[in-house]
Amino acid sequence: MDPRATQVTCPTCKKTGDWLATPWGPFCSKRCKLIDLGKWLGGEHVISEPLRAEHLEKYAGPPTNGHSDPSKAGDN
Repeated sequence: MDPRATQVTCPTCKKTGDWLATPWGPFCSKRCKLIDLGKWLGGEHVISEPLRAEHLEKYAGPPTNGHSDPSKAGDN
């Protein structure tokens, strides 16, 4: 495996790998992706509360210094 690859954990089975490079990313397989979809459709996964404007305030402006998180701007 390429050491420069982004290592992520599959949300379903918790295996670690470069899943973002696969067609199913961030899942490791089509099976894990379908299991997760089934949990959403079955109501096991839910969004706890609707998004409000204050949830999005820190993302209102464009990213600075190539960072998407304004709190990390200038950290190089």
